[in-house]
Amino acid sequence: MEIEFLKKQANHVEFKLMGETHTFANLLKSRLVDDPNVEFVAYKLEHPMDKDALFILKTKGKAAKAILLEAAKRVKEDLEELQGALDKALK
Repeated sequence: MEIEFLKKQANHVEFKLMGETHTFANLLKSRLVDDPNVEFVAYKLEHPMDKDALFILKTKGKAAKAILLEAAKRVKEDLEELQGALDKALK
């Protein structure tokens, strides 16, 4: 996965997740929405066949980049938990 930042400000970032569609973008967005410091978060695909998700993240009181990193860590933890559950269930 490649990330291209289009705007980097303290409380506002815009970036593209290259090669990602709704599956991962929606997962990341859901983790960002859970953070009480997030004022606004949304993503869009320019076209249904597009493979790059464009995100807008605005925060209040905490740096947008820090919130984005924390959300990415929560996604990773969720996926590790899922993998553990699958490993256990498939033994």
